[in-house]
Amino acid sequence: MAPRANWKGFLKVAEVTCPVALYTAASTSERIAFHTINRATGHRVHREFIDSATEKLVEKDDQVKGYELGSGDYVVLEPEEVAAAVPESDKTLSIEAFIPCGEIDDVYFDKPYYLAPAQRHADEAYALIREGMRRKKVAAIARAVLFRRVRTLLIRSYDDGLIATTLNFDYEVRSAEEAFDDVPDMKIKGEMLELAEHIIKTKKGKFDPKKFDDRYEAALAELVKAKLEGKKIEARKEPKREKVVDLMEALRQSAGVERKKPKAETASRKKAASGRKAKEAAPRRKAS
Repeated sequence: MAPRANWKGFLKVAEVTCPVALYTAASTSERIAFHTINRATGHRVHREFIDSATEKLVEKDDQVKGYELGSGDYVVLEPEEVAAAVPESDKTLSIEAFIPCGEIDDVYFDKPYYLAPAQRHADEAYALIREGMRRKKVAAIARAVLFRRVRTLLIRSYDDGLIATTLNFDYEVRSAEEAFDDVPDMKIKGEMLELAEHIIKTKKGKFDPKKFDDRYEAALAELVKAKLEGKKIEARKEPKREKVVDLMEALRQSAGVERKKPKAETASRKKAASGRKAKEAAPRRKAS
Protein backbone atom coordinates (compact mmCIF):
# COMPACT_ATOMS: atom_id res chain seq x y z
CA MET A 1 0.00 0.00 0.00
CA ALA A 2 1.36 3.43 -0.99
CA PRO A 3 2.05 5.76 1.94
CA ARG A 4 -0.41 8.54 2.62
CA ALA A 5 0.85 12.01 1.76
CA ASN A 6 1.05 14.53 4.61
CA TRP A 7 0.76 17.46 2.21
CA LYS A 8 0.23 18.04 -1.52
CA GLY A 9 1.02 21.13 -3.54
CA PHE A 10 3.46 22.56 -6.06
CA LEU A 11 7.23 22.94 -6.01
CA LYS A 12 8.01 26.24 -7.75
CA VAL A 13 11.40 27.40 -9.11
CA ALA A 14 11.06 30.67 -11.03
CA GLU A 15 8.48 29.81 -13.72
CA VAL A 16 8.91 26.03 -13.42
CA THR A 17 6.25 24.28 -11.33
CA CYS A 18 5.99 20.63 -10.35
CA PRO A 19 3.13 18.87 -8.48
CA VAL A 20 4.66 17.29 -5.37
CA ALA A 21 3.71 15.49 -2.17
CA LEU A 22 5.36 15.31 1.25
CA TYR A 23 5.67 11.96 3.02
CA THR A 24 6.91 11.44 6.56
CA ALA A 25 10.51 10.21 6.45
CA ALA A 26 10.79 9.39 10.16
CA SER A 27 7.92 7.90 12.14
CA THR A 28 7.35 6.61 15.67
CA SER A 29 4.28 4.55 14.72
CA GLU A 30 6.23 1.28 14.99
CA ARG A 31 7.15 1.90 18.61
CA ILE A 32 5.41 -0.05 21.36
CA ALA A 33 2.51 2.04 22.67
CA PHE A 34 0.77 1.70 26.02
CA HIS A 35 -2.70 2.68 27.19
CA THR A 36 -3.49 3.87 30.69
CA ILE A 37 -5.56 1.23 32.48
CA ASN A 38 -7.59 1.21 35.67
CA ARG A 39 -5.74 -1.36 37.78
CA ALA A 40 -8.94 -2.33 39.65
CA THR A 41 -11.21 -2.93 36.61
CA GLY A 42 -8.77 -3.46 33.75
CA HIS A 43 -10.63 -0.83 31.72
CA ARG A 44 -9.01 2.01 29.76
CA VAL A 45 -9.25 5.48 31.26
CA HIS A 46 -9.69 8.76 29.37
CA ARG A 47 -8.72 12.34 30.09
CA GLU A 48 -11.17 15.03 31.13
CA PHE A 49 -10.65 18.77 31.59
CA ILE A 50 -11.48 19.97 35.10
CA ASP A 51 -11.88 23.58 36.22
CA SER A 52 -8.93 24.27 38.54
CA ALA A 53 -11.08 26.31 40.96
CA THR A 54 -14.55 24.74 40.87
CA GLU A 55 -13.20 21.21 40.14
CA LYS A 56 -16.17 20.71 37.78
CA LEU A 57 -15.98 19.04 34.37
CA VAL A 58 -15.56 21.49 31.45
CA GLU A 59 -17.30 20.37 28.26
CA LYS A 60 -15.52 20.67 24.92
CA ASP A 61 -17.70 23.56 23.70
CA ASP A 62 -16.70 25.59 26.78
CA GLN A 63 -12.96 25.11 26.28
CA VAL A 64 -11.12 28.09 24.73
CA LYS A 65 -7.49 29.12 24.33
CA GLY A 66 -5.98 31.59 26.77
CA TYR A 67 -2.67 33.49 26.88
CA GLU A 68 -1.45 34.09 30.43
CA LEU A 69 -0.59 37.70 31.26
CA GLY A 70 0.01 37.08 34.93
CA SER A 71 -0.99 34.68 37.67
CA GLY A 72 -4.61 33.77 36.92
CA ASP A 73 -5.00 36.58 34.35
CA TYR A 74 -5.60 35.47 30.75
CA VAL A 75 -6.43 36.90 27.34
CA VAL A 76 -9.15 34.57 26.00
CA LEU A 77 -9.11 33.66 22.29
CA GLU A 78 -12.18 32.17 20.63
CA PRO A 79 -11.73 29.28 18.13
CA GLU A 80 -12.70 31.48 15.16
CA GLU A 81 -10.17 34.12 16.24
CA VAL A 82 -7.39 31.53 16.37
CA ALA A 83 -8.47 30.16 12.98
CA ALA A 84 -8.31 33.67 11.49
CA ALA A 85 -4.64 33.95 12.54
CA VAL A 86 -3.68 30.89 10.48
CA PRO A 87 -2.03 32.10 7.24
CA GLU A 88 -3.81 31.35 4.00
CA SER A 89 -2.17 28.53 2.04
CA ASP A 90 -1.67 28.67 -1.72
CA LYS A 91 -0.29 25.09 -1.67
CA THR A 92 2.99 26.31 -3.15
CA LEU A 93 6.46 25.30 -1.98
CA SER A 94 8.29 28.29 -3.39
CA ILE A 95 12.10 28.12 -3.63
CA GLU A 96 13.63 31.42 -2.54
CA ALA A 97 17.34 30.65 -2.86
CA PHE A 98 19.94 27.95 -3.56
CA ILE A 99 22.76 27.59 -1.02
CA PRO A 100 25.81 25.30 -0.53
CA CYS A 101 24.70 21.96 0.94
CA GLY A 102 26.62 22.30 4.21
CA GLU A 103 25.82 25.93 4.95
CA ILE A 104 23.01 25.35 7.48
CA ASP A 105 23.96 24.06 10.93
CA ASP A 106 22.18 20.82 11.90
CA VAL A 107 20.86 22.48 15.06
CA TYR A 108 18.24 24.15 12.85
CA PHE A 109 16.96 20.83 11.45
CA ASP A 110 13.47 19.84 12.60
CA LYS A 111 11.64 17.01 10.74
CA PRO A 112 12.56 15.27 7.46
CA TYR A 113 10.04 14.50 4.72
CA TYR A 114 10.35 12.72 1.38
CA LEU A 115 9.40 15.12 -1.39
CA ALA A 116 8.12 13.16 -4.39
CA PRO A 117 6.25 13.98 -7.63
CA ALA A 118 2.49 13.82 -7.06
CA GLN A 119 1.59 13.05 -10.69
CA ARG A 120 3.31 11.08 -13.45
CA HIS A 121 3.42 14.02 -15.87
CA ALA A 122 5.50 15.86 -13.24
CA ASP A 123 8.41 13.40 -13.44
CA GLU A 124 10.43 15.38 -16.00
CA ALA A 125 10.24 18.70 -14.13
CA TYR A 126 11.00 16.92 -10.85
CA ALA A 127 14.07 15.18 -12.31
CA LEU A 128 15.26 18.47 -13.83
CA ILE A 129 15.19 20.23 -10.43
CA ARG A 130 16.83 17.26 -8.67
CA GLU A 131 19.66 16.84 -11.18
CA GLY A 132 20.31 20.57 -11.40
CA MET A 133 20.75 20.75 -7.62
CA ARG A 134 22.91 17.63 -7.55
CA ARG A 135 25.27 18.86 -10.26
CA LYS A 136 25.72 22.27 -8.65
CA LYS A 137 25.98 20.65 -5.17
CA VAL A 138 23.41 23.00 -3.69
CA ALA A 139 20.33 22.80 -1.49
CA ALA A 140 17.19 24.91 -1.80
CA ILE A 141 15.55 27.14 0.78
CA ALA A 142 11.78 27.19 0.37
CA ARG A 143 8.74 28.43 2.28
CA ALA A 144 5.19 27.12 2.45
CA VAL A 145 2.19 26.94 4.75
CA LEU A 146 2.40 23.48 6.31
CA PHE A 147 0.11 22.21 9.04
CA ARG A 148 -1.37 25.67 9.75
CA ARG A 149 2.01 27.44 10.02
CA VAL A 150 4.42 29.14 7.62
CA ARG A 151 7.47 26.87 7.57
CA THR A 152 10.95 27.20 6.11
CA LEU A 153 12.30 24.04 4.48
CA LEU A 154 15.70 22.87 3.28
CA ILE A 155 15.39 20.73 0.12
CA ARG A 156 18.27 18.40 -0.85
CA SER A 157 18.78 15.71 -3.49
CA TYR A 158 18.68 12.21 -2.01
CA ASP A 159 19.13 9.04 -4.10
CA ASP A 160 16.49 9.27 -6.87
CA GLY A 161 14.46 11.91 -5.07
CA LEU A 162 14.43 14.93 -2.80
CA ILE A 163 14.29 15.35 0.97
CA ALA A 164 12.60 18.39 2.49
CA THR A 165 13.54 19.12 6.10
CA THR A 166 11.55 21.66 8.07
CA LEU A 167 13.80 24.14 9.85
CA ASN A 168 13.52 25.64 13.31
CA PHE A 169 13.12 29.40 13.40
CA ASP A 170 15.98 31.41 14.86
CA TYR A 171 14.00 32.25 18.00
CA GLU A 172 13.41 28.53 18.61
CA VAL A 173 17.13 27.67 18.69
CA ARG A 174 18.68 28.42 22.06
CA SER A 175 21.95 30.31 22.21
CA ALA A 176 25.02 28.06 22.35
CA GLU A 177 26.76 30.67 24.49
CA GLU A 178 24.31 30.01 27.33
CA ALA A 179 25.07 26.28 27.25
CA PHE A 180 28.85 26.63 26.97
CA ASP A 181 29.36 29.78 29.03
CA ASP A 182 30.90 27.87 31.97
CA VAL A 183 33.15 25.67 29.82
CA PRO A 184 36.77 26.74 30.50
CA ASP A 185 39.07 27.60 27.59
CA MET A 186 41.62 24.82 28.06
CA LYS A 187 44.50 24.13 25.69
CA ILE A 188 45.25 20.41 25.35
CA LYS A 189 48.60 19.37 23.91
CA GLY A 190 51.42 16.86 24.21
CA GLU A 191 50.93 13.16 24.95
CA MET A 192 47.32 13.64 26.07
CA LEU A 193 46.26 15.07 22.70
CA GLU A 194 48.30 12.46 20.81
CA LEU A 195 46.56 9.65 22.70
CA ALA A 196 43.12 11.18 21.99
CA GLU A 197 43.98 11.43 18.26
CA HIS A 198 45.19 7.81 18.30
CA ILE A 199 41.94 6.59 19.88
CA ILE A 200 39.87 8.53 17.32
CA LYS A 201 41.94 7.08 14.46
CA THR A 202 41.50 3.48 15.67
CA LYS A 203 37.74 4.03 16.12
CA LYS A 204 37.08 5.39 12.64
CA GLY A 205 34.14 3.82 10.83
CA LYS A 206 31.03 4.45 8.72
CA PHE A 207 27.49 5.14 9.85
CA ASP A 208 25.16 2.18 9.29
CA PRO A 209 21.72 2.78 10.87
CA LYS A 210 20.98 -0.97 10.79
CA LYS A 211 23.74 -1.58 13.35
CA PHE A 212 22.08 0.63 15.97
CA ASP A 213 19.10 -1.07 17.58
CA ASP A 214 16.57 0.50 19.94
CA ARG A 215 17.42 -1.32 23.17
CA TYR A 216 14.52 0.23 25.05
CA GLU A 217 11.97 -1.00 22.49
CA ALA A 218 13.57 -4.46 22.51
CA ALA A 219 13.43 -4.56 26.31
CA LEU A 220 9.75 -3.54 26.30
CA ALA A 221 8.96 -6.27 23.75
CA GLU A 222 10.71 -8.87 25.92
CA LEU A 223 8.86 -7.59 28.99
CA VAL A 224 5.46 -7.91 27.29
CA LYS A 225 6.36 -11.39 26.05
CA ALA A 226 7.48 -12.49 29.53
CA LYS A 227 4.25 -11.19 31.09
CA LEU A 228 2.16 -13.09 28.51
CA GLU A 229 4.08 -16.29 29.24
CA GLY A 230 3.73 -15.80 32.99
CA LYS A 231 7.46 -15.60 33.58
CA LYS A 232 8.96 -13.92 36.61
CA ILE A 233 10.26 -10.45 35.87
CA GLU A 234 13.79 -10.13 37.18
CA ALA A 235 14.92 -6.74 38.47
CA ARG A 236 17.69 -5.28 36.35
CA LYS A 237 21.09 -5.13 37.96
CA GLU A 238 22.74 -1.76 37.76
CA PRO A 239 26.13 -1.91 36.00
CA LYS A 240 29.17 -1.19 38.13
CA ARG A 241 30.55 2.21 37.31
CA GLU A 242 34.17 2.91 38.13
CA LYS A 243 35.12 6.51 38.75
CA VAL A 244 37.90 7.72 36.48
CA VAL A 245 40.43 9.56 38.63
CA ASP A 246 43.37 9.92 36.25
CA LEU A 247 42.34 11.09 32.77
CA MET A 248 45.81 10.44 31.37
CA GLU A 249 45.78 6.83 32.60
CA ALA A 250 42.26 6.33 31.20
CA LEU A 251 43.50 7.55 27.81
CA ARG A 252 46.47 5.19 27.93
CA GLN A 253 44.24 2.22 28.77
CA SER A 254 41.83 3.16 25.96
CA ALA A 255 44.69 3.40 23.49
CA GLY A 256 46.41 0.24 24.80
CA VAL A 257 49.60 2.18 25.52
CA GLU A 258 51.81 1.59 28.54
CA ARG A 259 52.83 4.53 30.69
CA LYS A 260 56.09 6.14 29.64
CA LYS A 261 58.74 5.95 32.37
CA PRO A 262 60.46 9.21 33.30
CA LYS A 263 64.12 9.38 32.18
CA ALA A 264 65.50 9.69 35.73
CA GLU A 265 63.45 6.70 36.86
CA THR A 266 64.53 4.64 33.83
CA ALA A 267 68.24 5.44 34.38
CA SER A 268 68.14 4.48 38.08
CA ARG A 269 66.40 1.20 37.26
CA LYS A 270 69.03 0.39 34.64
CA LYS A 271 71.83 1.12 37.13
CA ALA A 272 70.21 -1.10 39.77
CA ALA A 273 69.73 -3.91 37.23
CA SER A 274 73.40 -3.76 36.13
CA GLY A 275 74.48 -3.87 39.79
CA ARG A 276 72.47 -7.04 40.39
CA LYS A 277 73.96 -8.68 37.30
CA ALA A 278 77.51 -7.84 38.47
CA LYS A 279 76.88 -9.42 41.85
CA GLU A 280 75.42 -12.53 40.27
CA ALA A 281 78.44 -12.86 37.92
CA ALA A 282 81.11 -12.43 40.69
CA PRO A 283 82.74 -15.80 41.84
CA ARG A 284 81.67 -16.98 45.29
CA ARG A 285 84.36 -17.72 47.95
CA LYS A 286 84.64 -21.29 49.10
CA ALA A 287 84.16 -21.89 52.79
CA SER A 288 87.48 -22.83 54.54
